[in-house]
Amino acid sequence: MRGSSLGMRLRWNVHVLPVVVPLTVLMAFMAVFVTTPALAEGYPSRPITVVAPAGPGSGWDLTARTVSQVLTETRLVPVAMPVENRAGGGGAVALSHVVQNRKGDPNTLIVFSPPLILIHLNKQTPFSYRDLTPLARLFNDYQIIGVRSDSRYKSLDELMAVLRQNPKGLVVGGASAPGSMDHLSFMMAAQQSGVDVRNVLYISFPGGSELNAALLGGSIDIVSTSVGDILGYIEAGSVRALAVTSPERLTDPRLSNVPTLKELGINATFEVWRGIFGPPGMPEEARTYMSNALAKMVQTPEWKEMLRRFNWHPGYLPGDQFKAYLDGQEKLMGNLLKEMGLLK
Repeated sequence: MRGSSLGMRLRWNVHVLPVVVPLTVLMAFMAVFVTTPALAEGYPSRPITVVAPAGPGSGWDLTARTVSQVLTETRLVPVAMPVENRAGGGGAVALSHVVQNRKGDPNTLIVFSPPLILIHLNKQTPFSYRDLTPLARLFNDYQIIGVRSDSRYKSLDELMAVLRQNPKGLVVGGASAPGSMDHLSFMMAAQQSGVDVRNVLYISFPGGSELNAALLGGSIDIVSTSVGDILGYIEAGSVRALAVTSPERLTDPRLSNVPTLKELGINATFEVWRGIFGPPGMPEEARTYMSNALAKMVQTPEWKEMLRRFNWHPGYLPGDQFKAYLDGQEKLMGNLLKEMGLLK
């Protein structure tokens, strides 16, 4: 009825307007009453694409699909949220796409984690988190340092003792590039243990399955990887977890006996945060809407079940606090990369 009466008033106004009023003025007058309310009340009206900066099955892909699923199933977002995979460059390809091709787009989101900072520090891309619109940090994941179950090394201290004497005496493996998460999480612990991290041997593998095969096959001595990527091997008894990078012991029964770095005298933690961003210049209406939806999402039973299922740990921060957190992380990681001699 409101639409019908508005149409009647508009028709009546058109009828009594003097014929000397230019058509462009009339169209502008109508736009004030018709177009503006439709925009204000209509978001979102089209599908919102969630960009994952890696292929299907990756951590970014899982994050994107989980966020999409929970937001749509709970009707916090009433439109489809398809996931678009844009792999390459450790996230640089997807970042460049969103920054350069989706500026101001209210219907594009992108998920990211620490490589967003690292690929900029490493000069793989001129773009950084400052070129995006931070909406929320969603959760944290942590890293495991482990060895094969039949390894002669029973503790992290034994490993570090060897590396202090001979930094090239053991080989570390991870599923991320040199200077990225798996590499940095181990080197941070090694640095705090007095190891010359510039000379520690690190081999990067394309994925978790290749990494774990290398550990079990004896190609590497130490594995540094995310909890999710190694948990099945720990549960099966083929990998011995020596430390976790979380601030406190994890509550999962399969990991409750794994000490934290701090318990072992290493004053360090390493968070693999996961967050969601909008493109640069995201319209304020869209930014507010999505920020509010994400704030509500993290309180839902559906989201909490996903955290439990994937061993993710609550770590929600709203946009402004997330930005401040990223500023601190950039400084922390930059200092570590400099000490490792990895900054170009």
